[in-house]
Amino acid sequence: MTLPAAPFFRVTSALVFLACAGLLGYAYWLQFREFLDPCPLCIFQRLAFVGIGVAALIGMLHNPRGFGRKVYAGLATLAAALGVAVAGRHIWIQSLPPDRVPECGPGLEFMLQNLPLADALSKALAGSGECASVDWTFWGLSMPWWALFWYLALGALMVKAAWRRI
Repeated sequence: MTLPAAPFFRVTSALVFLACAGLLGYAYWLQFREFLDPCPLCIFQRLAFVGIGVAALIGMLHNPRGFGRKVYAGLATLAAALGVAVAGRHIWIQSLPPDRVPECGPGLEFMLQNLPLADALSKALAGSGECASVDWTFWGLSMPWWALFWYLALGALMVKAAWRRI
């Protein structure tokens, strides 16, 4: 059974929002209950999920027709694409041999407080040694791999919802 065309965008946006909220909730559970501190790239990946979730939530509440749906899907897909880029960088750093891993640098909070914003973001997105450690896996894949999967899936869902004929 398929959903009628009218609520499809709203329901899909709600599911995307709930998925982002669940993923962020799990990330915070790992951080505060399992004591897995996020590296700077992990924090940027969380921000991408926040961007997808906010675009989906506003799209769900507004539930526009036509072009408006494409705007919300475009914003969610942009956030997903940024997440794919950061997750890809993170995966690449994790795949480096130990002698090629960048040195550990100061934490993101320290950089944001003591460096100009552009320099802090540039250094954080470059990654550091702490980004290379794999502290969590599921089915043999590290967290950036799972984040990459979710960015692609959630972005595709929003695009499908926006382009579905009413």
